[in-house]
Order: sequence, then structure tokens, then C-alpha cells
Amino acid sequence: MSRTLGALAAVVLGVASLITAAPATAEQAHQPFPTEFPLPDGFLPEGIAIGSAPTAYFGSRADGDLFRVDLRTGRGEVFSQGPGTASVGLKVDRRQRLFVSGGAGGDGRVVDARTGEVLKSYKFVNDTNTFVNDVTITRDAAYFTDSRKAVLYRVAFGRHGSLPDSHTAIPLTGDFVLTPGVNNANGIAETPDRQALLIVQSNTGQLHRVDKESGRTTLVDLQGEVLTNGDGLLVEGKTLYVVQNRLNTVAVFTLALDGTTGKLVTKITDARFDVPTTVASFGHRLYLPNARFTTPPTPTTNYNAVSVPRI
Repeated sequence: MSRTLGALAAVVLGVASLITAAPATAEQAHQPFPTEFPLPDGFLPEGIAIGSAPTAYFGSRADGDLFRVDLRTGRGEVFSQGPGTASVGLKVDRRQRLFVSGGAGGDGRVVDARTGEVLKSYKFVNDTNTFVNDVTITRDAAYFTDSRKAVLYRVAFGRHGSLPDSHTAIPLTGDFVLTPGVNNANGIAETPDRQALLIVQSNTGQLHRVDKESGRTTLVDLQGEVLTNGDGLLVEGKTLYVVQNRLNTVAVFTLALDGTTGKLVTKITDARFDVPTTVASFGHRLYLPNARFTTPPTPTTNYNAVSVPRI
């Protein structure tokens, strides 16, 4: 990270402290949730996570700061300062722990979503040929993708969900083939039956089903659909949402329970999309951060998140 981005982090933190989240008033609680809200200028958002509460969490590609927003009001705050490297994919579990992918830092960390305290850090890779891109949480573990390596990083939970001190690298074999380019394995989610994983390979547009233990992959039959620029994934029931970032599109599929096949239902577009990267849901709406990859970033570049009706 450059010194400029480091300076930017301080500016963002100062600005965000003025946007302090507050409990919704009785009047606000009966108002419709805002369908668009700002993120700090210069924030460079990437991931989003939403749990059972109306709170959305966002990560900064600039310095790894974490920003949370009350979905009832659209007001937010930086609640955890980053390590100086990016925060990319995010997921929050029922224990209010936020799992964060560290991008080119080759790492991941677990943050208390209430206090911002870093609970555990994991160094997955010790070289520069890495981009830890996204994460999903299952009953037994958290799995992280690496867009530059044919591997998943597994952080297995102990008794009562305790966090281990180390991780396991699971090689991806089978149909998944690493190809030139920085965006291979990207978004990740569980299959509807929760027996396997799904990962989208951005530079080929393929969706792969992955055995959690062996890492063996098989190509998901999407009836000829290609997931060009596939990024974040969200599975709810038998519905799969795939964000196609630079296409400003969310492709919606119905999946087989085991995730081996999928049928396109519709594609969601919106005039407010500006290279959204991933998606989370709350109530009857989908929420997406606009990463604005096609806009040169500056300390004053505006960023936001938008929501659309859930299909």
C-alpha cells in the first residue's frame, strides 16, 4: 500500500467518525429502509456481509478498514481499522464474528463485529503471487478462495465454534484449471444441501462444485450460460445470485439441491449499478457495494451501496 493510501485511511476514519451509527428512532423504524446510501469518499469498497440484524459490513480495498451501516437509516461508521492491506470478501456468522479476506496480503482475519477487535489472523501465503478474494462460512469451517492459486484455505472450527490457531490448504483438482490472469477462483458459497461448495472462476466464466474435504471440482451445468466477470455469490434456498461486476448484472439461477446443475431464471440490472462486486440480503432486498473499478480512485471519489428487490 502506498503512503497516499495510508493518509487516505486517516481521512476516512476522521470522516466516518462524524457518521456515527445510532439506534433507529421509533419514527425511523416505520420508514422504508433506504435503497441507496453513501460510503466514505475514497473508501474503495469491495465486500459486503449482512447477518440476522439490519447491519451491513463493508471492507476497504485501500487500507482494510471495516465500515458498518445501519440498514434502517443508512448511517454508518468505521468500527475497525485495517492492517494497511485490503479487506475484500466478507462474511459474518451467528456469533457476530466477521471473517475477512485479505487480498494481496495473502491472509485472512476474524474480527468481532461489535467491537472491531481482531480475534484471529491467518497468514495463508508467504509469497506475492496471491489474492485471497472471498470467504464462506459453513457449520464446521470458513473457506477462503485465492484468485491466483488452485487452492482453498480452510479454517476449521473447534468445540462451540472456537477459532483454531492454524489453517489447512486444500488443492483444487478436477475440472478447475488455473488459467493466466489474476481472477481465477473468486466468489464462494455452499450448495443448497450444504454438502459441497460452489466457486465461480471469473476469467473463464465457469461455476465449479467443490468437495469440501478433497478439493475435487466438477463443472456445474448451467445449460450454456457463461458467468463472464463472475464475482460474489449468494445462495438462498435453491436460488443462486451471481454478481457479474463489470457487466453491472446479477444473474439469478435455480440450482439442484446438490449444486450440480443450474437454470437461469433472470438477470437483474439497475441504472445505479457502477461495477458492483458482491451481494448480501436482508428482508426482501439485495444489497450491493459499487466498487467503481472503471473510475480512477482519488481521496474524494464517491462510493455507495444500493439495494434492489430480491427475486
